[in-house]
Amino acid sequence: MKNWSGYLEWTPTRISYPTTEAAIQALVQTARREGRKIRLIGSGHSFTPLSVTTDNLISLDHYQGLVHVDAARQQATVRAGTKLHALGDILHGHGLALANMGDINAQSIAGAVSTGTHGTGTGFGNMSTQVVAIRLVNGHGEVVTCSATEQPELFRAAQVSIGALGIITELTLQCVPAYRLELVIDKASLAEVLATLAERNANHRNFEFYWFPNTPHVMTKTVNTTAAPPDPHSWRDYLQDIVLENYGFHLACEIAHRFPALTHAVARFAASTTSHHRKVNHSHRVFTTPRLVKFNEMEYNVPLAAYPEVQKEVVSWVNKNNTTVMFPLENRFVQGDDIFLSPAYQRDSAYVAAHVYHKADFKAYFGALEAIFLAHGGRPHWGKIHTLTQPQLRDCYPEFGTFTRLRAEQDPDGVFLSGYLQTLFGE
Repeated sequence: MKNWSGYLEWTPTRISYPTTEAAIQALVQTARREGRKIRLIGSGHSFTPLSVTTDNLISLDHYQGLVHVDAARQQATVRAGTKLHALGDILHGHGLALANMGDINAQSIAGAVSTGTHGTGTGFGNMSTQVVAIRLVNGHGEVVTCSATEQPELFRAAQVSIGALGIITELTLQCVPAYRLELVIDKASLAEVLATLAERNANHRNFEFYWFPNTPHVMTKTVNTTAAPPDPHSWRDYLQDIVLENYGFHLACEIAHRFPALTHAVARFAASTTSHHRKVNHSHRVFTTPRLVKFNEMEYNVPLAAYPEVQKEVVSWVNKNNTTVMFPLENRFVQGDDIFLSPAYQRDSAYVAAHVYHKADFKAYFGALEAIFLAHGGRPHWGKIHTLTQPQLRDCYPEFGTFTRLRAEQDPDGVFLSGYLQTLFGE
């Protein structure tokens, strides 16, 4: 098997596709009895080896769909394997929507939540903050439920758990009434955006920007609610979303990969293709965009207060040292939370994501940027490439010890503790 980018490759002994919670329980009980390991896979969009195993692999691709809608509370309970692209349409059919999403909709809802996936907007937390109840099968093979009022400590651990507590089977999501968004894409200078960043974050529902390395240019994405009707699908949307951001960018990546001396010129050309673009649609169709160009990614969370200095050091290092990477660096902003393993735990945060074309070596580039992030209290996104192990993670997360205690209680035999997770949580 391979993950989405092709960077990770492994061969599990067995792959199971359970269709019921009872079947999931049976798989866990059998593995525990036989002293075997289990790992989970959603859509393979993690770049860390969270799903890698030479033992049992479980996919919830056959365990999807809506369980229940509580219209009065605007809450929806869904099966853990439900893909985000399907979830948006399901909720919309009931007049509901998620308050915020990331920019990729291929993941399963459990995978997105468990790794701390996020969007942008200083008024919103990561996707896990929209979860109000969790149902999972732990390492004993027992069904456990938790929420803010039922086993609240376990709930705060389960909201971002990277599959270390058990197999999530159902998630109850706090939704909002369905709404429409206006997206505006524009070109600006990096200096202008940084000088007006606080204003942009304060005045817009969602704001993010992409800096083209070794250039002064960025692409901005600004999103706000609107009462305007959805735009009919047009050639302009296809040109922006598919031709420019995918086919055209793929060609640029290939050229830079084959002819490294042209990297800076290609980055400047890619930046020059950014132009004003506007579209209006239902929220779940605005937040996400197709991602056809494969890459490997590292993403770090830093305290929002430290972001200006982090950005300054990143730009300085890239401008002096980068000769082979033309992928833009993505900058997003989120509200803090109280989830034990959330990178945004107890701090309003900025996320900086670095991408490298999947055919190119990323180690030196990611290593240099990681050192900058860590020097400013950085915490890695759990699904993105990083080098941290238990000692460093324990320093990063004030409640890391609480999480590892709960992990041991829920899975004392280490059914879910693969080799990689052992480097993170092994006691």
